[in-house]
This record gives sequence, structure tokens and C-alpha cells, in this order.
Amino acid sequence: MPTSRPTLGVLALQGDVREHVTTLRRLDVDAITVRRPEELARCHGLVLPGGESTTMWRLARTFDLLEPLRERLRSGLPAFGTCAGMILLADRILDGAPGQETLGGIDMTVRRNAFGRQVDSFEGPVHVTGIDGPVHGVFIRAPWVEEAGPEVEVLAALDPVETAAAGVEAAAGRIVAVRQGHLMATSFHPEVGHDSRVHGLFVDLVLRA
Repeated sequence: MPTSRPTLGVLALQGDVREHVTTLRRLDVDAITVRRPEELARCHGLVLPGGESTTMWRLARTFDLLEPLRERLRSGLPAFGTCAGMILLADRILDGAPGQETLGGIDMTVRRNAFGRQVDSFEGPVHVTGIDGPVHGVFIRAPWVEEAGPEVEVLAALDPVETAAAGVEAAAGRIVAVRQGHLMATSFHPEVGHDSRVHGLFVDLVLRA
């Protein structure tokens, strides 16, 4: 348990690592990159960034990080997954690559690449529980939550009017942010831009853990 500034890791196998580190450091925490088990052992919390979920899963196995990650999550390490990181924290995947595994921990089913190809990605306001005013959601080949278990708290779902205006009617009402115990996840990329409020929710979660 942190006694002053917590040390938060960002899984640095692939994806938006630098952006998460920059955002976390604005929140007065010590942010480090994690590629090895000994770096993971230093962390009071861990961010699983956006990127390519299958690549991250395979690299975690290559770097002998897959089982240490699972063990730390099972033992209560707070974690925050964004986009591909949401997929890694899901117990179940739809449209995954053949044999694709997750770290698990959140009782949800996510659909990989639910928003379509990168050219179909969109941006729009997201109203997140615990945050005053909308955050700017950037969805890039993002997943969404098809089903959430009874212990999962839904933090955000997309507004039908706003998705219709953006031309992504299929995303209306879809769950894009969740929390279960010491784990939270978003479909979108809160590290893009200068709004640290979603990361602030995670830092609060770490401090309470």
C-alpha cells in the first residue's frame, strides 16, 4: 500500500504508453513503464494501454509477463485498461483472434473492433459517472461491452442522440466504461489530449485499495 506517492505502471509492450505516462505524471504520481516482472512488482496500480490486443497478449507471453500479470490482478492489484486494455481485462471476447487469451478480472463480454475499421472510428462526448461534465471520447477500432455481469458497475454508455449525430447508430446505448472492484476499463482513449479526469478516477481507486 502506498505511503505517499503511489507508483503506477504502464504496460509497455505496445500501444499508447508515452501518453499514459504523461497523463499520470500530471496527477502527481510516480509513473514507470513495465516490461519485466520485477518492474511489475514495484507497482501499486497498472495501466493497460490501447494498442493491438493480440500483439500485447503475445508479447506478454514472450516476456514471461502473462502469468505474473494474472497473479497480481488476482491478488488485488488495481488496473485500468483502455481500448485494447479493456479487452485484456475482459473475462470473455467476441470476434477475437484464434486462440486469443485475456488476463481477465472483469465479468464482461467485449466485442473486439466493435466500431469497425480505423476509418470508422469516431470522437464524441462521453458522460462518465463520477466526473462533472462530459469527457472527450476518442474511439479508434475500439471494443464495446456486449454484456456486463451483476457485479460490474457501468460508468458510461453512449447517448443515442449523440451517436446518431456522429453516424454511428449501431453504438447507441453501448457500454464504454466499467468498474468492478479494483479494476476499471474504458473503450475510448482518455490519454489523448489534456484531460486527466478519467485517470484521476483510477488514481483514487489505487489510493483506496
